[in-house]
Amino acid sequence: MSKYEPLWQIVAKDSRIAFKLTFEEIEAILGFPIDHAFLTYKKELKAYGYEVGKISMKEKHVNFKKM
Repeated sequence: MSKYEPLWQIVAKDSRIAFKLTFEEIEAILGFPIDHAFLTYKKELKAYGYEVGKISMKEKHVNFKKM
């Protein structure tokens, strides 16, 4: 199981076509800060019908969108 599995499950349960979560919200879900490994693990989300869109380092949020 991926360390990002709790986040993927939350995203998969969301019915919106597109939405964003802040780094703070993601950290609250996961229990640890988002790190560089996220760029590798984000590919796993496709198995849940979503994909990671833009990641804003300036605004500290991640966009998710339904595939």
